[in-house]
Amino acid sequence: MVVGAFPIAKLLYLGVRQMSKPVANRIKAGARRSEFFKTYICLPPAQLYHWIEMRTKMRIMGFKGASIKPLNEEAAAELGAELLGEAIIFFIGGGCMVLEYSRQAANSRRKEEELNETIVSLQTQIAELSLSTETLDAQLREVNRLLLSLPAPTKK
Repeated sequence: MVVGAFPIAKLLYLGVRQMSKPVANRIKAGARRSEFFKTYICLPPAQLYHWIEMRTKMRIMGFKGASIKPLNEEAAAELGAELLGEAIIFFIGGGCMVLEYSRQAANSRRKEEELNETIVSLQTQIAELSLSTETLDAQLREVNRLLLSLPAPTKK
C-alpha cells in the first residue's frame, strides 16, 4: 500500500491557527486590565469603528447631519479588545496563508527546475545520438564505397 507524504507543514499551520484563538483571548484580557492598552490601543480603534458604523447606519436610514456621540470608556474598551483579538486571529491566519503559498510556490519552482533539467538532459542525449548516427552513416558509406571499388570475383 502506497502512502502519500504526511503534510506536516499543513498540520503545523493548523496548530498555529488553533492556538491563535486562546492567544488572542489572553491578549484581550491583558488589554482590558492594562491602562496603557486600554487608552492607546483599544479605545481609538473602537471609537473609530463605532463612528464609521453609526455614520453608515445613519446614512442608510437617511439621516445626514446627525452628530454621533462616542462610546463610553467601558464599552469602547470592550469593543477595542474584541477588535484587537479579531485582528490578531486575522493576521495569524493571513500569515499562515502566505507561508503556505510560498511553500507551494517553492515546490512548484523545484518541480519546474527538475523538469527543465530533464528536458535539457534529453536534448543533450538526442544531440549525441544524432552525432553517433551521422558517424555511423559516414562509416557505412565508406564501407559501401570500398566494397564497390573491389574488383569483381572471376568465375573459374
